[in-house]
Order: sequence, then C-alpha cells, then structure tokens
Amino acid sequence: MTGQLTFALPPLSTLTRADFFVSAANDAGLQAIDNWQNWPQGKLLLVGPSGSGKTHLAHIWATEAKAVIIEAAQLGTVDIANLGPHVVVENAEAIAGDQALETALFHLHNLTLPRGRLLVTAATPPRDWGLHLPDLYSRLQAAWLARLSPPDDALLTAVLIKLFSDRQITVAPNLIAYLAARIDRSIAAAQTIVATLDAHALAAARPITRQLAAELLDSPQAQ
Repeated sequence: MTGQLTFALPPLSTLTRADFFVSAANDAGLQAIDNWQNWPQGKLLLVGPSGSGKTHLAHIWATEAKAVIIEAAQLGTVDIANLGPHVVVENAEAIAGDQALETALFHLHNLTLPRGRLLVTAATPPRDWGLHLPDLYSRLQAAWLARLSPPDDALLTAVLIKLFSDRQITVAPNLIAYLAARIDRSIAAAQTIVATLDAHALAAARPITRQLAAELLDSPQAQ
C-alpha cells in the first residue's frame, strides 16, 4: 500500500465572537455590528471580498440579536413574513437579474425595517450588482455601508493559526510565517492551503511542515 486511507472529516470551525480576530482590515465592520441598535434606518450593508469575514460577523450579530440568517439565493423558498424581527441576508449580489428574488428582498426589506434590523452582506456595493428593480436599488443604496478589506499580515497570520486549530492540527510558527508570505492575501487562499496541506499530509502519512508546504507551493500545479 503506497498511501494511507483518509476520511474527509469536517474541520471544527466556529463563528463566535471569541474566534474573531480584530485587525485594521475588519475593525470597521465589527464596530458597525456592535452598533446594531443605532443603524441608520435600521439596516447595514457589509461589503468585502470572499473570505474577508462577512459571514463570521453576520453570525456574531445573529447570535447577539437572535436574528435569522438566509442566503439571498434562497429567498424564494421561505415565508419572508415569518422570519422574525431581525434578518441577515447573505451574498445579496446573487439575486441580481432574478425578478422573483429581487422582489422577495424588496418585500423583506419593507417587512423587516419597521420592527427590526436588516443586515445584508455582499462582495461589492449594490451599484455593481446589476439590479433591475429600482425601488430595491434605492433602498439598498441608502443603507449604511461598512467595508472589510483583504487581510493584513496580522489577520492572515491569525486566520492560518485558527484554520489549523479548527482541524485540531498543531504546526510550527515558522510554517505560519512561511505560508503568510507565500499565499495570496486572502482568507480564501488561507482556507485552500490549509485544506490542501491537511489532505496531502494524511495521504502521505507525513506531518505538516514547512518542507511539505514548499513542495506543494512550488509544484507545477500550484503555479
């Protein structure tokens, strides 16, 4: 047998406030979440690239406010009148061009705000989505907008440590520094390299080391 049998066990990822590492890249988003009772017009638009922490912040707020979280693409499958007073709509740009979904978010907006709070997450501001419903566009454009930036050095380092910890893996500090300097500056890239290292280490029955990381990052497939 040349390899070790592996099982795709999910990492033990948590999205609590205690697991959220604050840096200059995401501090504005956290402050906006903490000020949720004073959101102008009762709504907040949280914007940032994939893996920047939008979902983590959404879960922090949902726990605090006892809010319901729903993917924008699933708005057509739920009874929006019964979602509760506080709602998170994730990845809202996914509705652009779909008349039924745009209308559903418009109605959710109007149902939620007189009685509660609405948090909307997206990769870009509404002006970039390509919305067809003018009334929805104007309401989203009026929302307070908090931006999350790509991770800085401190945040990327903390995220790498957390991702390994979520998989119950202890690695040397020099590996963390090496990865932070070599991978793309995004949390998505950190997620990918940690998952890849874990899979290769299990398959080859090797520890996760700087040498293994170098082999993977320097391989033709990684170019």
